[in-house]
Amino acid sequence: MGKPEVTYGGQAVIEGVMMRGPEAWAVAVRRPDNSIVVRREPLRALSSSGIWRRPLFRGMAVLYEALVIGIQALSYSAEQAVGEEERPVGRWEIAATVFLGIVLAVFLFAIIPAGLAYLARGAVSSGAGQNLLEGLVRLGVFLLYIVLVGLIPDIRRVFAYHGAEHRVINAYEAGAALTIEGVRGYPVLHPRCGTSFILVVLLLSILIFSFLGQEPLWWRLLSRVLFLPLIAGISYEFIKLAARKQGNAFCQFLVAPGLWLQRLTTREPDDAQVAVALAALDAVLVKEGDPGAGKVGQD
Repeated sequence: MGKPEVTYGGQAVIEGVMMRGPEAWAVAVRRPDNSIVVRREPLRALSSSGIWRRPLFRGMAVLYEALVIGIQALSYSAEQAVGEEERPVGRWEIAATVFLGIVLAVFLFAIIPAGLAYLARGAVSSGAGQNLLEGLVRLGVFLLYIVLVGLIPDIRRVFAYHGAEHRVINAYEAGAALTIEGVRGYPVLHPRCGTSFILVVLLLSILIFSFLGQEPLWWRLLSRVLFLPLIAGISYEFIKLAARKQGNAFCQFLVAPGLWLQRLTTREPDDAQVAVALAALDAVLVKEGDPGAGKVGQD
């Protein structure tokens, strides 16, 4: 069976996996009693209408949609993953956590690199050199962050669900039987992964900001925010092209760093985690003619 035309993807959440299809998104979660619960929602994709369907703009739309859907999926998984004796995590707590996460990301990946580059202007006189230094610091902070959070046991479980999501998507795209046995052996790395996308954003930002010259601190910080949608749009087109040209040697060379980085953000999943990913994919395989639609879990 050939590779399907419709692409699916998702993300790992707390004790679960979210999958997104052309018509819906769904999140499956393993509850403490070992049952799997699934929530399915219709998808009203911004990226499928108007200007947001065009190159560059669709990357911005997809990034926004991923953030909104990701927060909803995370909120649901947090509610379902607790035991009956535990108090469910409230929506305001989830919102506060996401807000603090965004603030932390801005501090780690914008303020610290830009501040250090600005302080180093005495030693590095050229604007291009300062921007290069800022980009390298940002990349180093990101890699250090991934390594450190990967030491947390709960995050390692999320990384295992991340691997389960990739394994199931790889099996689906290969036309394999969508069963635990059928997907076993497929890789836990995937070229369309969000981890690869972030790496492309970081590397591309080094190139783009190197042309801005020497900047005052206020503009250095503001420009990083203003240019982010453009960089995200370009990065999305690169990831999309690379995923379509997986057989091309040059494209394989370009996506290799992203796949290497995924070794830090994925873990080998167990069968129970793969079953959750299969349940999430099953909920979004609704388009007639999709390989495996209605057959997930069947031998």
